[in-house]
Amino acid sequence: VQLQASGGGLVQTGGSLTLSCAASGRIFTGNAMSWFRRAPGKEREFVASIRWGSGSTYYGDFVNGRFTISKDGPKNAVYLQMSNLKPEDTAVYYCAGRSGSHYVTYERDWNNWGQGTQVTVSS
Repeated sequence: VQLQASGGGLVQTGGSLTLSCAASGRIFTGNAMSWFRRAPGKEREFVASIRWGSGSTYYGDFVNGRFTISKDGPKNAVYLQMSNLKPEDTAVYYCAGRSGSHYVTYERDWNNWGQGTQVTVSS
């Protein structure tokens, strides 16, 4: 299954943006999907994840209620709604998938990656 992320762009501080990740094939109940991000000069960082079957979600500590991960089962798509964006949210955002638990924050434990989409938040 190939993953295709989209929806990035330029937004002002305090603005909102929704990222989408479309899978080329079916995502199964036992799978999990996630969003990571990589800011310039930094390592890739866990943002959020969702268990496909239950819809249970998990977020990185920095999110503080500003982001929401969701899924569309029939479309095999996952979304990241971002609000109250800050300049420090500027990064390339990646979607990723794995089989099993979504309570996994290390990138090495996610084995299927899409290409990134750039999010730039201007001050």
